[in-house]
Amino acid sequence: MAGRGEPGGGGKPGDGGGCRCGQCPHGAREGRRQAVAAFVALREEFAAGRGVPAGLAHSAGAARQWVSDELTLSARQLAERRAAEGAVWPTAARRRTVVAVWSMVLALLLGQALTAVGSGWTTGRTATLTAAAVLALGVTAATWLHREQGGALAPLIGEDRRLSTSRTVAAAWVAAVLYAVLTLAVHLALAPAPDARRRLLAGLGLVSSGGLLTILAIGSAVAVLAYGMTAGRIRAGRVQKVPADRPRVADLLADDGGRGNLTDAQYVLVNAAVLAFTLVRVAGEPARLPVIPWVLVVLAGFSAMTYLAGKAVAGGRPVILSVVRARELGDLAAPIRTGDDIEIRGTGFVPPGADTPDRLARTVVRIGGVHVPVPLVPVPGGFANPTDGVLTVPVPVDVEPGPVEVRVITAAGAETRAYRIEVQD
Repeated sequence: MAGRGEPGGGGKPGDGGGCRCGQCPHGAREGRRQAVAAFVALREEFAAGRGVPAGLAHSAGAARQWVSDELTLSARQLAERRAAEGAVWPTAARRRTVVAVWSMVLALLLGQALTAVGSGWTTGRTATLTAAAVLALGVTAATWLHREQGGALAPLIGEDRRLSTSRTVAAAWVAAVLYAVLTLAVHLALAPAPDARRRLLAGLGLVSSGGLLTILAIGSAVAVLAYGMTAGRIRAGRVQKVPADRPRVADLLADDGGRGNLTDAQYVLVNAAVLAFTLVRVAGEPARLPVIPWVLVVLAGFSAMTYLAGKAVAGGRPVILSVVRARELGDLAAPIRTGDDIEIRGTGFVPPGADTPDRLARTVVRIGGVHVPVPLVPVPGGFANPTDGVLTVPVPVDVEPGPVEVRVITAAGAETRAYRIEVQD
């Protein structure tokens, strides 16, 4: 960790005293906050028309490009701070996971002890507590094995560094089934007589446990199908994926842009409700696998189909609908010439999750054989360019007059189909 007052290290007295080393969770978080504050201040200054060198004030195009370059440089520094925070996230995640799991075991122990007052300690209480402890040990071991990838959460994180809704639901059902089986196994080990063991084994009947197995199969199948559908649509260019800085719990209920998603939310909430019902049945009858009513199984099945249907229709590739010459107030109508600004209208130019400044700066327009970075145009509170539906770029002087193809390349790497315009001499 850098020393206090050194570059990248802690702050000087009077600057808040926060560590900004980037090598510990607190330092990385504080460093990102500092970078965000610096970028916002710079953007608001440019949005107010201040900070542009006097030598560039006579040329609107040159001033806009200079502002865009300065914002892009500052955005890269902000991205480095966000990446540093994401790099130290696994350390904090694995610690919190272990603490949360063993806290639940402790809460179960306290609950068992309180309910045992007056009625006495039973075999069922021993079985449920032992099963929870064994499961917690397994989670702790998985956390250590995957300590560099987020601990026990590593299998739930998708290739885009977001928590996967389908994997999380499937993992929750796997954990619930393991807990029920371990509870029954402890009961079987503590059974005093052969008749008691036969009664316990009768609780493993396929008819009584069919609902539980069906829901487990549904959750696992949805996880596999969702992964295959998403991967195939990305390869086919029908969906745009931008990696996140780090996983967040909100990923389970939201899309890549952080907006609430109905299909994801209903899938999580329905399964959470059915899972809660299952755990209550385990607590009430720990000597057998929980019997889940088939109406709840059908409900979970409908929820899964809705979730997969949402996955199948979500997203889309960027599309150019029209290209027009950008006209300033007072300009006469004229054809597109080199040096003019063109306004590209369409959809999908800013994919979900790509609204951060560094990713906005990666949007490129290919005009003929020339790649033109889309300039960042600041306005109070955000950017007027680029946006999801409109991009404004200058036509470079290297573009030859005549028919020219225009394509947009988004921050996710997706490219639109060609749109032909006519550039006059």
